Amino acid sequence: MGRILAIDYGQKRVGIAVTDELKMIATGLTTVHVKDIFSFLKDYLQKEEVETIVVGEPKDMMNRPSDSSRFIEPFVKKLKKTYPDLKVDRFDERFTSNMAHEAMLTGGLKKKKRQDKALVDTISATLILQSYMNSLTGFNF
Repeated sequence: MGRILAIDYGQKRVGIAVTDELKMIATGLTTVHVKDIFSFLKDYLQKEEVETIVVGEPKDMMNRPSDSSRFIEPFVKKLKKTYPDLKVDRFDERFTSNMAHEAMLTGGLKKKKRQDKALVDTISATLILQSYMNSLTGFNF
Protein backbone atom coordinates (compact mmCIF):
# COMPACT_ATOMS: atom_id res chain seq x y z
CA MET A 1 0.00 0.00 0.00
CA GLY A 2 1.62 3.22 -1.16
CA ARG A 3 1.55 6.75 0.10
CA ILE A 4 0.10 9.82 -1.58
CA LEU A 5 2.58 12.62 -2.14
CA ALA A 6 1.39 16.18 -2.75
CA ILE A 7 3.28 18.94 -4.51
CA ASP A 8 2.70 22.68 -4.28
CA TYR A 9 4.81 23.73 -7.26
CA GLY A 10 6.01 27.32 -7.33
CA GLN A 11 8.42 29.31 -9.45
CA LYS A 12 11.18 29.14 -6.82
CA ARG A 13 10.19 26.49 -4.28
CA VAL A 14 8.21 23.27 -4.19
CA GLY A 15 6.27 22.38 -1.04
CA ILE A 16 5.91 18.66 -0.44
CA ALA A 17 3.54 16.73 1.82
CA VAL A 18 2.91 13.03 2.18
CA THR A 19 0.46 10.63 3.79
CA ASP A 20 1.29 7.83 6.14
CA GLU A 21 1.24 4.32 4.65
CA LEU A 22 -2.43 3.87 5.55
CA LYS A 23 -3.30 7.16 3.81
CA MET A 24 -4.99 8.55 6.89
CA ILE A 25 -2.80 11.50 7.88
CA ALA A 26 -1.36 14.28 5.70
CA THR A 27 1.98 15.59 6.94
CA GLY A 28 4.21 18.33 5.61
CA LEU A 29 7.48 16.80 4.49
CA THR A 30 9.76 19.56 3.20
CA THR A 31 10.31 22.34 0.72
CA VAL A 32 12.92 22.02 -2.03
CA HIS A 33 14.24 24.45 -4.61
CA VAL A 34 12.44 24.03 -7.93
CA LYS A 35 15.67 22.96 -9.68
CA ASP A 36 16.06 20.09 -7.19
CA ILE A 37 12.56 18.60 -7.39
CA PHE A 38 13.33 15.70 -9.72
CA SER A 39 16.44 14.63 -7.80
CA PHE A 40 14.42 14.85 -4.57
CA LEU A 41 11.63 12.72 -6.09
CA LYS A 42 14.10 10.16 -7.40
CA ASP A 43 15.64 9.73 -3.94
CA TYR A 44 12.29 9.71 -2.13
CA LEU A 45 10.62 7.25 -4.51
CA GLN A 46 13.54 4.83 -4.13
CA LYS A 47 13.00 4.79 -0.36
CA GLU A 48 9.22 5.00 -0.08
CA GLU A 49 6.33 3.41 -1.93
CA VAL A 50 4.15 6.10 -3.47
CA GLU A 51 1.08 5.25 -5.51
CA THR A 52 -0.19 8.74 -6.34
CA ILE A 53 1.33 12.18 -6.76
CA VAL A 54 -1.07 15.09 -6.41
CA VAL A 55 0.00 18.37 -7.94
CA GLY A 56 -1.74 21.59 -7.00
CA GLU A 57 -3.73 23.06 -9.86
CA PRO A 58 -3.88 26.86 -9.76
CA LYS A 59 -7.19 28.32 -10.85
CA ASP A 60 -8.64 31.80 -10.84
CA MET A 61 -11.97 32.79 -9.34
CA MET A 62 -13.74 31.88 -12.59
CA ASN A 63 -12.38 28.30 -12.32
CA ARG A 64 -9.99 28.86 -15.24
CA PRO A 65 -6.27 28.03 -15.15
CA SER A 66 -4.39 30.90 -13.53
CA ASP A 67 -1.29 32.60 -14.94
CA SER A 68 1.01 30.32 -12.95
CA SER A 69 -0.28 27.31 -14.91
CA ARG A 70 2.18 28.13 -17.68
CA PHE A 71 5.14 26.96 -15.59
CA ILE A 72 3.33 24.14 -13.75
CA GLU A 73 2.05 22.35 -16.86
CA PRO A 74 5.56 21.60 -18.22
CA PHE A 75 6.48 20.21 -14.80
CA VAL A 76 3.42 17.92 -14.75
CA LYS A 77 4.16 16.74 -18.28
CA LYS A 78 7.76 15.88 -17.34
CA LEU A 79 6.58 14.22 -14.12
CA LYS A 80 4.20 11.93 -16.03
CA LYS A 81 6.90 11.12 -18.59
CA THR A 82 9.54 10.42 -15.93
CA TYR A 83 7.21 8.27 -13.78
CA PRO A 84 4.70 6.69 -16.19
CA ASP A 85 3.68 4.02 -13.67
CA LEU A 86 2.64 6.54 -11.03
CA LYS A 87 -0.83 8.03 -10.93
CA VAL A 88 -0.59 11.84 -11.19
CA ASP A 89 -3.69 13.75 -10.14
CA ARG A 90 -4.31 17.48 -10.15
CA PHE A 91 -6.18 19.21 -7.35
CA ASP A 92 -7.45 22.76 -6.95
CA GLU A 93 -5.01 24.78 -4.86
CA ARG A 94 -6.98 28.02 -4.63
CA PHE A 95 -6.61 29.75 -1.28
CA THR A 96 -4.05 27.27 0.11
CA SER A 97 -1.43 29.98 0.67
CA ASN A 98 -3.99 32.12 2.49
CA MET A 99 -5.13 29.12 4.51
CA ALA A 100 -1.50 28.30 5.34
CA HIS A 101 -0.92 31.82 6.66
CA GLU A 102 -4.14 31.59 8.67
CA ALA A 103 -3.11 28.22 10.13
CA MET A 104 0.26 29.66 11.13
CA LEU A 105 -1.41 32.64 12.78
CA THR A 106 -3.96 30.47 14.58
CA GLY A 107 -1.18 28.12 15.63
CA GLY A 108 0.54 30.99 17.40
CA LEU A 109 3.68 31.11 15.29
CA LYS A 110 5.77 34.22 15.75
CA LYS A 111 5.87 36.79 12.93
CA LYS A 112 9.39 35.79 11.83
CA LYS A 113 8.33 32.14 11.43
CA ARG A 114 5.14 33.15 9.58
CA GLN A 115 7.31 34.97 7.03
CA ASP A 116 9.19 31.74 6.23
CA LYS A 117 8.04 31.12 2.65
CA ALA A 118 9.37 27.56 2.65
CA LEU A 119 7.15 26.76 5.64
CA VAL A 120 4.17 28.33 3.87
CA ASP A 121 4.85 26.12 0.83
CA THR A 122 5.05 22.97 2.96
CA ILE A 123 1.82 23.84 4.77
CA SER A 124 0.15 24.62 1.42
CA ALA A 125 1.16 21.18 0.10
CA THR A 126 -0.28 19.63 3.27
CA LEU A 127 -3.57 21.50 2.75
CA ILE A 128 -3.73 20.34 -0.88
CA LEU A 129 -3.11 16.76 0.24
CA GLN A 130 -5.69 16.86 3.03
CA SER A 131 -8.31 18.36 0.70
CA TYR A 132 -7.51 15.71 -1.91
CA MET A 133 -7.88 12.93 0.67
CA ASN A 134 -11.17 14.44 1.84
CA SER A 135 -12.46 14.48 -1.74
CA LEU A 136 -11.71 10.75 -2.08
CA THR A 137 -13.73 9.90 1.01
CA GLY A 138 -16.48 12.45 0.38
CA PHE A 139 -15.59 14.22 3.62
CA ASN A 140 -15.59 17.99 3.22
CA PHE A 141 -15.16 20.51 5.97
